[in-house]
Amino acid sequence: MEKLVWLVVFVNSFTFFHAILELTGTHNTEGIWKSSITLPCIYGPSPDFVQQTVIWTLVRDQSPATVFRRDSSGDHILLSRYRGRVSVPKYRPGDVSLEIEKLEVRDSGDYTCKVTWRAQDKSLLTRERTTTVKVVKVAVTKPIIRAGPLGFTVPKGARTSLTCSAKGSPPITYRWFKGEPGGNTVLVSNHAVLMFDSLRTSDMGKYYCEAENKASSQVMQQSDAVQLTVRGYQGTSLPLYLIILIVVLCVAVVCVVIAVVLCRRKTKKDNPNEVTDHNSKNLTRGETCSGVNDKCIYEEAKSRGENNYISQPVKENEYETIGTVKNNDYATLGKATASEYELGDVP
Repeated sequence: MEKLVWLVVFVNSFTFFHAILELTGTHNTEGIWKSSITLPCIYGPSPDFVQQTVIWTLVRDQSPATVFRRDSSGDHILLSRYRGRVSVPKYRPGDVSLEIEKLEVRDSGDYTCKVTWRAQDKSLLTRERTTTVKVVKVAVTKPIIRAGPLGFTVPKGARTSLTCSAKGSPPITYRWFKGEPGGNTVLVSNHAVLMFDSLRTSDMGKYYCEAENKASSQVMQQSDAVQLTVRGYQGTSLPLYLIILIVVLCVAVVCVVIAVVLCRRKTKKDNPNEVTDHNSKNLTRGETCSGVNDKCIYEEAKSRGENNYISQPVKENEYETIGTVKNNDYATLGKATASEYELGDVP
């Protein structure tokens, strides 16, 4: 009975470790010529087993060859035509997948992933998994034209671009034409992106592109034509030198006006007599000004006779003469008034 128990434990342990160290991946996969591909080979790490070696081999036309080997001394690429194109992850425990870049047609074949572990009792355990790879050339698809950020209607003088995009096995060659397919066309570029550094009116028109790769079908695909519209400047169309000249003239006029204002202020400060003369004229007119809101009230000027009496001092011997003259004036005025009344009474 005891022997039967130990046998069951041994079988269960073997099954458990077998499940942990089982390699997983795909049986068949297809790669596109000149592109990249990953052949998965993954297992569940176990602390009781230490990975010793990883070997990737290729069987093509009944001829096996080792492509990649990892051991205690490091990684080794044994086939020269794979150097620089294949790699296996180093820092992902349990992942020993093979990555191949820039696929060639002759890379097709059966790839076998072989992993060896060492158990705690120094025994070795090996697992293998084979994946069949077929490298194909994919013909280019119909290209699509994409406009730059400004769209297909762009202001004159702006910078823009048109991009021709197609899918298929690289490398893909592009050609740009101005015109419509089937009509009079002009080849304008051999790149995927058609650049316009400064749009001109002559750049307006129809454009289309062609895409082609070296797939076995040798099919060339043609895009639909698009209309590129160039609109004029919004606002002034004056040359730049005229705009600069106008700005300079405006600045000069402003400077002249400021200079004139400053000169007038300086002249008033240097000639205060002008203000005095103005005030004297106001006095002659009988102008009375108050300090509130600088308002002035104009009064009738006094007679010259009265002004003479006030403004000039009179000597004592002149009082009689002045009085006599004044009395004579009153007498003459009285007679004239009396005669007017007399004339008025006559029927």
